Amino acid sequence: MSGELPVLGGPPAERADAAENRRRILAAAAALIASRGADALSMDEVARAAGVGVGTVYRRFRDRAGLVYAVVDEREREFQQGFLHGPPPLGPGPDIPPLDRLRAFLHALADRTEAQSELLEMAEMDSPDARFVGGWYALYQRHLASLLERIRPEADTGYLADALLAPFAANLFRYQRHTRGMDLDRVKAGLDDLVTGLGGP
Repeated sequence: MSGELPVLGGPPAERADAAENRRRILAAAAALIASRGADALSMDEVARAAGVGVGTVYRRFRDRAGLVYAVVDEREREFQQGFLHGPPPLGPGPDIPPLDRLRAFLHALADRTEAQSELLEMAEMDSPDARFVGGWYALYQRHLASLLERIRPEADTGYLADALLAPFAANLFRYQRHTRGMDLDRVKAGLDDLVTGLGGP
């Protein structure tokens, strides 16, 4: 079932001039983040650097959270391709136990979150519901629920999928990594413990 889910997050079809504006805005935002850090990003500065009006930036991306999520979009599409269509155990395979796929997904999501946690945290702080409205969360939730239905068909798989995704809220993830000093291996070991509990009697 999960292999049939569509990859989300790509830009919609658009006119050539609109596509060029989008490319310039995203390139300017990425350059500003790289040179000054995520906290320095502002819609006005991005517009100046891209050579477009600030209204164009707001029309395309709504707010800074939307712009930040667009900047991380390419990495997100690669991640989605991996778990929907890539090689097992992250991707589908006829003989891969669903518990192994679940563990591989959570490990890969930890790596994906680690790579851009600063940007993800900034987007979530700017817009508290940003994590849920871009389509990514719903795709993750459906993918996990489909695996959980094979592991624990009697369980509330929708709730369990949300529970497994909760540790990837960027503020919690960064708190564990940078305030509590947990290394990524420890985070993954904790996720493994959660998965092991799901496979019990």
